[in-house]
Amino acid sequence: MTCLEIRPLLHAFLDDELDPVRSQDVQHHLEACPGCARQHEAHGSLRAALRDEALYFKSPEGFESRVRAALGSRGATERVTRDGGAVDRPGTAGVFRWLRWAWLPAGAAAAFLAVSVIAIWRAGSPAPGLFADDAVGREVVASHVRSLMASHLTDVPSSDQHTVKPWFNGRLDYSPPVKDLAGEGFPLVGGRLDYLAGRPVAALVYQRRLHVINLMVWPTPGEPDRSATVAPQQGYHLFHWTEGGMSYWAVSDLNENEMKEFVRLLQP
Repeated sequence: MTCLEIRPLLHAFLDDELDPVRSQDVQHHLEACPGCARQHEAHGSLRAALRDEALYFKSPEGFESRVRAALGSRGATERVTRDGGAVDRPGTAGVFRWLRWAWLPAGAAAAFLAVSVIAIWRAGSPAPGLFADDAVGREVVASHVRSLMASHLTDVPSSDQHTVKPWFNGRLDYSPPVKDLAGEGFPLVGGRLDYLAGRPVAALVYQRRLHVINLMVWPTPGEPDRSATVAPQQGYHLFHWTEGGMSYWAVSDLNENEMKEFVRLLQP
């Protein structure tokens, strides 16, 4: 793709709105083109700067009403001389004293809340990656649904593992393990590129009768092996495990027992 074709896509690429193939084309172009890479970096820096909370200020809830009450309260006026006569005006000293002391209860409450949250977190903090896994799980289910709705189940339709596995060469920076499970009743249908967890990944497609199973695989170096866990989401069974530096996500509307069998067959 040329620079003229790439530059209108940079915002969509930055927001992860491109399909996996187009996203990979943009990524390859950015790696080879310093000019477009600088523009992409500038877009990213601008977006990060605009999200800086320091640019925004929101007054605390009830602040205006408390100030108005202080200004109108008893003793909040002072007598001053103006044009040879005496007039009353809102007393600034009283307001300043109120502002100084009114923040103490709020500050104490905030400090207490912060200490409580830290204590609760330390006492029962979740396992590392739990919240990230929840988000990725939702991405996996959404990808599964899209593949069924958009008639884009596979980029390489084939039941031959020796056709599907080499197809990913040059399209990914790793080689996904591809197993032939036809003899066990889970025939391979093909594979496709997908985009999950901020990177291109391999999606392997299997079938059980009329049920489609999507298996997403990508490397997670340094992550320890974890046994498979299941989480129902939107009527689908979602399985996740890590093994040998690879992260596996399997999703289908197939019943849980047969999905467990599928997962067992994938493991050594």
